[in-house]
Amino acid sequence: MKRFHVHLSVKDLPQSIAFYNHLFGAAPTVQRTDYAKWMLDDPRVNFAVSQLGHAPGLDHLGFQVEFAADLAQGIESLRAAGLHVQAQQGTQCCYAQSDKGWVHDPQGIPWETFFTHGESTVYGVDRAARSASSGACCAPGSAPTPCCAPEDRPQGCCA
Repeated sequence: MKRFHVHLSVKDLPQSIAFYNHLFGAAPTVQRTDYAKWMLDDPRVNFAVSQLGHAPGLDHLGFQVEFAADLAQGIESLRAAGLHVQAQQGTQCCYAQSDKGWVHDPQGIPWETFFTHGESTVYGVDRAARSASSGACCAPGSAPTPCCAPEDRPQGCCA
């Protein structure tokens, strides 16, 4: 089963956490000084907010899968449809260790499909590297060579 994923960049993290606590009727599952995540079952969503130097608004969308095989199947399905998929193995992003596949929709919105296989004590991208890039958390940019491709990964990006 998939879990829908939404990640927003926000101006005021404490204010946003308070708002979403009331909206969802639940406290975050993960909360740090720059990030909060709610793993909700009704609706089944992984909803995250962060304050990491990006303009407020939609950061990226995606699907969290339960098994590595589901990720591999999702990536193959996207590639079979002729879409360019940037696959990432062993990323540390959003205080989690994950394998991912990224695509961009026709409007340029990053979509990730990911399998989380552990926690991380770090966000994964330091603020300077994040502010210098234009993509979502560890998301490949829309440029031909993505920001987090192995060959040009900034220090700390998707490590």
